[in-house]
Amino acid sequence: MSGGSQKSGGVRQGAKAVGQTLERALDPLTSAIKKASGQKAGAAPATPGKPGLAVSPLAVPFPRMKPIAGVEVAVARAGFYKHDRPDLVVFRLAEGTTAAGVFTRHKIGSAPVDWCKRQLGGAGGDDVRALVINAGCANAFTGRPGADAARRTASEVAKRFDCRQRDVLLASTGVIGVVLDDRKITAKLPEISQGLKPGHWDEAAGAIMTTDTFPKGAYAEAEIEGVKVRIAGIAKGSGMIAPDMATMLGFVFTDAALSPGVLRSLLSLHVRSTFNSVTVDGDTSTNDTCLLFATGQSGAPRIGRVGDRRLADFSAKLEKVLLSLAHQLVRDGEGATKFVKVQVSGAASPASARKIAKSIAESPLVKTAIAGEDANWGRIVMAVGKTEEPVSRDRLAIRFGPHLAAVDGAPAPSYDEGKMSAYMKRPELEISVDVGVGRGHAAVWTCDLTKGYIEINGDYRS
Repeated sequence: MSGGSQKSGGVRQGAKAVGQTLERALDPLTSAIKKASGQKAGAAPATPGKPGLAVSPLAVPFPRMKPIAGVEVAVARAGFYKHDRPDLVVFRLAEGTTAAGVFTRHKIGSAPVDWCKRQLGGAGGDDVRALVINAGCANAFTGRPGADAARRTASEVAKRFDCRQRDVLLASTGVIGVVLDDRKITAKLPEISQGLKPGHWDEAAGAIMTTDTFPKGAYAEAEIEGVKVRIAGIAKGSGMIAPDMATMLGFVFTDAALSPGVLRSLLSLHVRSTFNSVTVDGDTSTNDTCLLFATGQSGAPRIGRVGDRRLADFSAKLEKVLLSLAHQLVRDGEGATKFVKVQVSGAASPASARKIAKSIAESPLVKTAIAGEDANWGRIVMAVGKTEEPVSRDRLAIRFGPHLAAVDGAPAPSYDEGKMSAYMKRPELEISVDVGVGRGHAAVWTCDLTKGYIEINGDYRS
């Protein structure tokens, strides 16, 4: 009996030694993985917007972003969440800052959306002095009490910053149907006032997250008549993403000197090809808001006409910032493991192409096939045909990346299941469809639909 015990003890010791040897051998790999993901060895990953969510495998690092002259920011914990996390962001803007916004077309818009629309409507947006953002409470579908809470928030911030109530813009995100407790914001204003500072975009981006798993930011520099101007933006969103005139929440700041009319025109133009060309789940939020601010602190000449040629470089760089933020929303799609570009060409018009592309990108059958790494082009055909847009069945062609799946309305003779399966294992995919009736084309970005999406949304309010 004792001999058997000694033998088993020796086996255990041997196994332990092997395990320790294997652990030492794998330690450099573990360290490398942690380094690549931005973690320090032995440290826990950064807390996402909602505890327990794994960081998206499609996440991108937060970029290096320089301060914008005339913009200060402070972050605090107001207590809209049960767990310890920042959930309040306040921007203080230089006197004379101009602003413009685009908002959800959802028929049940939130109180902060209504507030911003009123302040920026007509000839508004000439002198905006503050932006207040909270996470954890959407203040949507809250009736008069919600509207009153929004007004009180703006009033208290205006007193603190010595400006008019209408010079304060608001944005909220979180659970729908809960009235904002504005006292939580008011109580933090002394702390906010003391903490205002330039830059710190990563802190601001982190504080507005809900089910996001990584903070989202984008930065670019442009020239206006030889003077360098900066553009910096942050955004949040990972579910309820099928923007209709904006994104979940997006805020972009520049030190250029631009009139409100120019800002409105540029934002409306570029939102179409950026925030309005991404989708996670086909659902539009009550709170979709995108705001663009110009402090005029760069020293560049003031531009008051959108047709001014001096705007060309700025316009291109602004679109680049907006597109980067829009792509990050898709990369952080709830439960996403695939980042997918859907391109449609040969359509009757650009609008028709966009409608077909969104039909493909939002189809649960297409998205679950992508999650299963299945190049099921039959589901693509389904999504194209159900739109009732003009298409030529006998000229329809479908590609997954470089691989032809269907041509002339039938399976491609060169179809190779092995190559197609290998391609579908990639984290970034492209689906191209030619509907064969015209010259219209459009691109939409989406992600796959996995069990993770159900798990996240099944306990969203908990």
